[in-house]
Amino acid sequence: MVKIENGDTRYFVEIDLTSLKLVRCAFDQKENLNKGRQDDPKLHRLFLTKGQYHKFVDRCGDNLADIIES
Repeated sequence: MVKIENGDTRYFVEIDLTSLKLVRCAFDQKENLNKGRQDDPKLHRLFLTKGQYHKFVDRCGDNLADIIES
């Protein structure tokens, strides 16, 4: 399934607050993101601009293979 990237797309990484490790790197439409609310108190979602997200993914490359969603 190919995700849509348009003006309503939000780019983010999720950080496990107990280990301070990235657990998810993804993007989705804003209506699918629960208005930015965090359901899990052990995770923090950090939103990035499109440019920051793509630069981060490019720089990290294969190191994100286990957590990236596209």
